[in-house]
Amino acid sequence: MSDERGNDKLSILSASRMTALTSQFPMIATVEAYWDALRGDRQIPPRSEVDPRGLGNSLPCCFILERLAPGVARFRLSGTHLNDILGMEVRGMPLTALFLPESRSQVSTALERVFDLPGRAHLSLAGDRGIGKPPMDAALLLLPLMSDLGEVTRVLGCLPTLGPVGRTPRRFEVRQSRITPLTSARTPATQGYGWPDRNDRDSEHLTNEMAEPAAGYAPGPKPQSSGGKPYLYLVSSKDD
Repeated sequence: MSDERGNDKLSILSASRMTALTSQFPMIATVEAYWDALRGDRQIPPRSEVDPRGLGNSLPCCFILERLAPGVARFRLSGTHLNDILGMEVRGMPLTALFLPESRSQVSTALERVFDLPGRAHLSLAGDRGIGKPPMDAALLLLPLMSDLGEVTRVLGCLPTLGPVGRTPRRFEVRQSRITPLTSARTPATQGYGWPDRNDRDSEHLTNEMAEPAAGYAPGPKPQSSGGKPYLYLVSSKDD
């Protein structure tokens, strides 16, 4: 079976497999439950209401994306675990920087559908292999957010992994994926779309790290922390 991108196989993440995925990666369930609670009776919650305290222990694996073009979104904020995966800061990079070339079109398609349907995306991933790169499984969750302008141009995401990171950079390929359109508040459709298979810090500090500056605002120097690296990094922008 082929799709219009020329792929040979089409592998959709089934509902039962998606349930198993969230059991294997409980952070996915935590972030998705937070997003569902945040939106309430609305179809999509606004980015301005996202509070890192609601993400709990999932925070190092979480991120905020900003849409730049169809199928392209960059990291505005990212948890430190994503930096550990690439061995460098990911802020300002496109989401596809975390993926092998053969999987990037699949991730771009997932982003398009999350923004345009809108919908939520679940992807089952596997880390690349090589010398110093042991087996590593991962999952990716993408959830749409409204900007202050009322447009769906932001994404709340989570990318937890299982297994040692090993030698960096590590990148992923997509095993299976599922896009679930949002038909109404709290009532997603059951249709899924798939692509090819492959064979705690202080709460006030976290809130400040998650906040983004208003247009034209130049933030002052960061306050001194008690030690270690912050979980999230800020990418400045003139709009949000």
